[in-house]
Amino acid sequence: MFKKETYIARREQLRKDVGRGLIILPGNHEAPCNYPNNTYWFRQDSTFLYFFGLQREDLVGVIDCETGKDYIFANDYDIDDIIWTGPLPSVKELAASVGVDNSGSMADLRKFLEGKRPTSALPLYLPPYRADTRADLAEWLGLSYSAVNRHASLELTLACVKQRSIKSAEEIEEIERAVETAYNMHVGAMKMAMPGRYEYELAGFMQGEAWKGNGPVSFPVIMTVHGETLHNHGHNNRLEVGRMLVMDAGAETAMNYCSDITRSVPVGGRFDERQKAIYEIVLAANMEAIRATRPGITYQEVHQAASRVLAEGYKGLGILKGNTDDIIAAGAHSLLMPHGLGHMMGLDVHDMENYGQINVGYDDETRPSEQFGLGSLRCGRRLQEGFVITDEPGCYFIPALIDKWRADGMHKDFVNYDELEKWKDFGGIRIEDDILVTADGCRVLGKPIPKTVAEIEAVMAS
Repeated sequence: MFKKETYIARREQLRKDVGRGLIILPGNHEAPCNYPNNTYWFRQDSTFLYFFGLQREDLVGVIDCETGKDYIFANDYDIDDIIWTGPLPSVKELAASVGVDNSGSMADLRKFLEGKRPTSALPLYLPPYRADTRADLAEWLGLSYSAVNRHASLELTLACVKQRSIKSAEEIEEIERAVETAYNMHVGAMKMAMPGRYEYELAGFMQGEAWKGNGPVSFPVIMTVHGETLHNHGHNNRLEVGRMLVMDAGAETAMNYCSDITRSVPVGGRFDERQKAIYEIVLAANMEAIRATRPGITYQEVHQAASRVLAEGYKGLGILKGNTDDIIAAGAHSLLMPHGLGHMMGLDVHDMENYGQINVGYDDETRPSEQFGLGSLRCGRRLQEGFVITDEPGCYFIPALIDKWRADGMHKDFVNYDELEKWKDFGGIRIEDDILVTADGCRVLGKPIPKTVAEIEAVMAS
């Protein structure tokens, strides 16, 4: 945890921004894997972590904007629990550790909320993303299960987005710890990416390195020689020379701050001519995004700047043709990158997207595009100092998509389909960094992870 004053200040800021009513922030329950006592790894709700910092399951936080009081509700462990868990702090002790003076049991929570019903409006809460939380809110607030999401507070949601979007210095330190672990994950896996190994060996190594950094992976590892499938979680392929290996993986710290890094490497450690040609185009787009990122620019504009680099590169290979501005305006380049440039990152690898991605990545000024590719950009809003965002351009030769566009006559004035046929066996490449928006630009977080052709070949040769 951070010091308790951090959580006190965060709750005070939320109270100030919302200004009225009662805010209820449930923590997560444990989730059974295949029977009740065999659970998945416990992951606390990120909003609860941000404002209350406590990792125990079954906690509920309440912030009263009228009285200025905060509460933690949960049942204390009894002797039957302690036999299995060992001695643990009481709910009162946990509450005090994050500057909360008021605590009680779950029965006390029910009485507290019932006491508020006659005199105040429905408590403010965020849209639940878990069925058990939704069921709890229905019970506590006297709502039907189907009505819970309809009554979630947009006002509270936007206040949380406003506060959590700007990362403090201590949060940046945590994220950089997660990137340091990702450095070990990626550099170690690069050295293993040799013919005859299997993807699962490298994926397992990465998960082990994450735990050596005192936290799990921040999302299921993407480790695949079929990088044309954007989120390929299968790990059963044997590595062979001539294939590019896409490695998209990050770690969480013990406090659950995340990293999200992608590197693409040639199996065997040497880029061939085709691999190098595509890789250099994607790397140039990655670097252009870093150059362009600064406060005041929208991330839609950064996405388009990176897209121009990609389009120019593809024209140089004869895959695309025509005027670059026209290619970008039509979205023809998105055939080879049907996703957005990046997303917000922090306590969640896709930070705050449980609030609704449009509430996090967009606002009244900047709205999502309807264009293929650009419409998948997770964050397009105007950047501010303190944002942490991913920069992850890619190139993917997706046979089914290429065939569909060709059959439909899509962008035939810009796409050289005959040339593109020669690349359908290539796979994909993605290069991803985590970047902090600073006062006058941005910086890549953490120890630099090899990403030039020369750096990758040197690491893999070692």
